[in-house]
Amino acid sequence: MSADDESFHPLGHEAAYEEAKKNAGGFAEMLKSLGGDGEDSRRGVMKKMGAGAAVGIGAWGTTQGGDEPSVSAAEAGGSETTEQGDTQWGMTIDLERCDGCLSCVKACAQENNLDQGVNWMYVLQYEDGGPDSSRNRLVRPCQHCTDAPCEKVCPTTARHTRDKDGLVLTDYDVCIGCRYCQVACPYGVNYFQWDEPDISTEQIEEAHSDTEGHMMTDERGRWVDSRAPRGVMSKCTMCPSRQDGFSGEEKVGTSACEEMCPPDAIQFGDMKRETSDPQRYIDNPARGRALVEMNSSLPSTSGLEENLSGAGSDLESVLEASEDLDEELLTVMKAAEIVTENFGEDDADSVQYEEAILEVFDVLASHGLDLGSQEVLVELELASEPDEDEEFEGADEEAAQEALVDYSGSPSSNFKLLEDIGTNPNVVYFGNEPGPTAHQTETPVAYSDMEADRADGGSIQLVDNRKDVLDEGTVGDFGVSL
Repeated sequence: MSADDESFHPLGHEAAYEEAKKNAGGFAEMLKSLGGDGEDSRRGVMKKMGAGAAVGIGAWGTTQGGDEPSVSAAEAGGSETTEQGDTQWGMTIDLERCDGCLSCVKACAQENNLDQGVNWMYVLQYEDGGPDSSRNRLVRPCQHCTDAPCEKVCPTTARHTRDKDGLVLTDYDVCIGCRYCQVACPYGVNYFQWDEPDISTEQIEEAHSDTEGHMMTDERGRWVDSRAPRGVMSKCTMCPSRQDGFSGEEKVGTSACEEMCPPDAIQFGDMKRETSDPQRYIDNPARGRALVEMNSSLPSTSGLEENLSGAGSDLESVLEASEDLDEELLTVMKAAEIVTENFGEDDADSVQYEEAILEVFDVLASHGLDLGSQEVLVELELASEPDEDEEFEGADEEAAQEALVDYSGSPSSNFKLLEDIGTNPNVVYFGNEPGPTAHQTETPVAYSDMEADRADGGSIQLVDNRKDVLDEGTVGDFGVSL
């Protein structure tokens, strides 16, 4: 095909692109405006790119309409992945637990030494007319789509999906900064590095000397992590340095944003493994919430042993003697075990929470309390008392599930962001799904009140909109907008 072919006409594909965005709803417009450089400049980039840009946009735009793309990813210059590994990193984000503290944004900026305004992780508050509109939040990392439109439009294969674990990464040594990926992404997660980064590669290497420079390169030796060099695109990477073991084996299967989230709203892990944190959260969010909430309330085993010394072994005596263990907490602990297959087994990501519960159970068992007995389960309302001519049927899973919901609540819904446009994102949200009339409002904690540490020992103040920083830094405060 030549650039003169009708299917490559820039205006025709811009119309297709606009139609795709329109179909996605007004919230998609708001998301794309968060991409760092403004919608006007994004459209300008697409027009200036001409026919070449239209190839990628057209291929993506027609897919949104339900038809087959007019060109393949390979014809468009992309690097379509044909093989999938056994792992797919992703996350769940419980929006009803998010308190808007911006700790995840700060953690991402520090982990990756990002320049001011390069918000790979972003938290926004929005209103859409609902009764709880003032509490609506969305946490927006890169979605690491299985069918990533940014990869399909990349003319150099710099944007690619890593075969072994599904991470969508940018090879900084290959990227030419054309910004096709920024135009194609419906989530507004791509950032162009206009100037020299604040932190040099030497400073990053010095700060992370224990990783031998691998805070920037992955196990393939490709430069795909940390902040981008000048003239290159960047976005959330889901921490490949961690996933490749360069930050220590204990960091594999974790991300900086998850690690620093105070309310544990983020659960990161392998979306293909049933026992991973995100999949268990998807399977039973009330259980996931309960594990998180009760973890800080569990009694210490040494303190519990001391409390129980000399006390009776029946349930009433145990609860009376225990300072940090009441009937509600014990009920929820036992309920979590009842509804969980293979509770506490080593292949579960959440095993640390489960092991802590089992340690308490071991102390109670050593003291003589049988938590699986008919008497105890009935007293905890986790089983029904049988009639005289009936056998005891054991724990009641429905009653256990009800106890978990009563303790931690259950999300109003779960969804994938803009799922209907066919990108197959690997982030699952719990809570209110934004509607087409949603519009952004101020977060509870202002970005300007947060600072992120840098590898050179300094810090940067977080900002909500990179375009403000770009305009000020480029032309000064003369009322001129780029």
